[in-house]
Amino acid sequence: MTASDTIVAPATPNGTSALAIVRVSGPGARELADAALGHPPLEPRAATHRSYHDRHGQLVDDVVATFYQGPRSYTGEDLLEVSSHGNPLIIKRLVEDFVGRGARLAAPGEFTRRAFLGGRMDLAQAEAVMDVIHARSEQALAAAQQQLRGSLGRRMQQLTDALVGIVARLEAYIDFPEEDLPAEDRETLVGGIEAVLRGTDDLLATQRYGDLLRDGLRVVLVGEPNAGKSTLLNALLGEERALVSSEPGTTRDYLEAELVINGFLIRLIDTAGLNPTPGSIEQLGINKTWEQVEQAHLLLIVLDATRPTPPLSTRLLDQLHGRPCFVVANKADQLPAGAPLPSLGSRFESMRVSALEGPGVNELREAIGATAAGFEPADNADRIAINARHAGALEEVRRSLQEASAQIRADIPGELVAANLRSALAACSEIVGPIDHERVLDRLFADFCIGK
Repeated sequence: MTASDTIVAPATPNGTSALAIVRVSGPGARELADAALGHPPLEPRAATHRSYHDRHGQLVDDVVATFYQGPRSYTGEDLLEVSSHGNPLIIKRLVEDFVGRGARLAAPGEFTRRAFLGGRMDLAQAEAVMDVIHARSEQALAAAQQQLRGSLGRRMQQLTDALVGIVARLEAYIDFPEEDLPAEDRETLVGGIEAVLRGTDDLLATQRYGDLLRDGLRVVLVGEPNAGKSTLLNALLGEERALVSSEPGTTRDYLEAELVINGFLIRLIDTAGLNPTPGSIEQLGINKTWEQVEQAHLLLIVLDATRPTPPLSTRLLDQLHGRPCFVVANKADQLPAGAPLPSLGSRFESMRVSALEGPGVNELREAIGATAAGFEPADNADRIAINARHAGALEEVRRSLQEASAQIRADIPGELVAANLRSALAACSEIVGPIDHERVLDRLFADFCIGK
């Protein structure tokens, strides 16, 4: 697999459709376009209707072809897009004909890989392509589009520029001790490192929000048997998804369903009731309930408003620390006028709901949507939402910077401090791509006029 190859692949999913696109990229794209589509040559960036004939002269289809001359293309190379009817047989013939004319099948993700290698996008933008394609909610799509436009790359550029300046300052005193440099100020170095650390922490704070956007807010319904959890799940979904019965203990395993509220993907999880005296099969379901409770972003403790409020188990109380929770007083429509709602204390927000009749359900939906929105960190105008890979690299940046700061305060030799700072730069490169050592040299000579 080399950059000198010309590659071809369908750019639209498999299956029958009205239209489909085949994409060709590489140094031979112009030659292939001329050979397959005839003359006059395609004008760059102009959609043109042509008849596509294969290399044996047989008509394949009437197509609309667009040629993009590098570097003004997705990959930065000469690139051809052929839009045909979406019959899989036509797509197969187009691809086979391009291969027969000298192209090769693209490897998975190779077009985007070439875009990265050609400097058309950084690593974070390349990852965002997949996030845009697979986003399952409006909020997730908006965040992915922001990252595709370079929001994370710009923030990382600010951090790496500051870090390059710190490295250049430190290495000036290491490599050029004979130069007439200003007195070394280690407090200034520490201040610069602390500023980069704050920026790193700000980015790390977006990971949980990013996970929520990609995977959805996990909302777990938990409570006693027959409290109406399954009925509530159906009411929130607006459809009969869960089996409902007046017999306690109907739900023996958890049931998961998805919906979108205020642009956020919500994963509702109905669980087996927490029966204090379960049978053996019921206990297996309760074990699953605890697994879901531990993974929840938001807990809905569903109570039957017509029955005495049950005491919460110590195990459930332990799971409520630092986790959003609503107490849902279900069947509230069956209470006499003026009767108090069941409550678990002022610590928990209580909501009056009738899952069967409907009152309170919309208010609960809105509260769930507001909880999802609350996971976004403050001052996140660029809607950055890092993923686990970004977080791993940023954790390494933080560790290296903390070690460098401690070394400076302990008056450790600059060579050892510089090693940690370079480790931080290397970790930054895992997010946006290689950081050239020339950047450090350019900054060093520019800031200190070495050899003037």
